[in-house]
Amino acid sequence: MADKITIKNKKATLNFQILERYTAGIQLTGTEIKAIRQGKANLVDTYCYFDMHELWLRGLHISEYSHGNLNNHDPKRDRKLLLRRQELKKLEKKFNEKGITIIALKLFINDRGIAKIEIGLAEGKKKYDKRADMKEKELKRDLDRIQKHRIKPDL
Repeated sequence: MADKITIKNKKATLNFQILERYTAGIQLTGTEIKAIRQGKANLVDTYCYFDMHELWLRGLHISEYSHGNLNNHDPKRDRKLLLRRQELKKLEKKFNEKGITIIALKLFINDRGIAKIEIGLAEGKKKYDKRADMKEKELKRDLDRIQKHRIKPDL
């Protein structure tokens, strides 16, 4: 494994406040994992929901595998997430609270070559929270720029 595959949901931290993070396995078909290894996945607008006490992922777009044939996968199908029973019960309990959702944060291939997804228990941000976060990031960037250009004296 020469290069690590990591696909991030860049809008997640802008639109949501992440309360807790979990790493889960995903039930994939052969052509899906091959497409992920090519980096052909998109996490924008991806969220999780519960069905019969099982956690499912909706909105994950994995493009069709370039060398796939008739057995190629459906790019937008719902995929089952694999977590421990205790984690599922804890997540389902918190998911049923008002204003809480579960979103996908990052899709990656671990050291053993298995696709994993980092999900987060999230609460939506208000418009003024987003503006405050953007202002804070801008200030931090300016401070870092000033620090970088400051001349250090020789000792």
